[in-house]
Amino acid sequence: MELPASLCPTATEDLALPSGRRVLVAKATPTFPAWPGPVPADTHGGKVLLDFRGRLAFAELVILWSLIEAGWDGVWVDSYRNVYRRGYWDTPPVDTLPAPCQQRLGQIVAHAGRRGGPWDVFAWQGSQLLFAESKRHTRDSIRESQLAFLDSALVMGEPPEAFLLVEWRISEPGRAA
Repeated sequence: MELPASLCPTATEDLALPSGRRVLVAKATPTFPAWPGPVPADTHGGKVLLDFRGRLAFAELVILWSLIEAGWDGVWVDSYRNVYRRGYWDTPPVDTLPAPCQQRLGQIVAHAGRRGGPWDVFAWQGSQLLFAESKRHTRDSIRESQLAFLDSALVMGEPPEAFLLVEWRISEPGRAA
């Protein structure tokens, strides 16, 4: 799987799934730069503002845009607002996904039995799928609904290699990550 350098796995995470199964999931540990500019009125409920090559972003968008630069296509699955996104402030939500991607995501969500739980970034490159979950180092942890989504995807034939935890840190001038 071709991933951008910032998202190449550096570790694995041993996850206990609701079915009782355990799975090792690849984990990338990048450092993302803080946004140095003005703070917009809408921060999606207080999300951390990051800088992606001079563009204001949330971590989910940094992950998505990094994948897009590496030849992937995809969306941020914004479960909070129940939409798909490729941007935020300057980009409307995505109405539909390519039919095979929409179908596969829908099948996994239906099998999991709950609307919440899809991983933050859903990307595809040809027939290869990738589900990436953004977690800020020492601040976030994977939720039960996300474990149920992973469990369902594995039962439905998605390989563990289709999943990536992105445990990121923030770098700010003069401050440690």
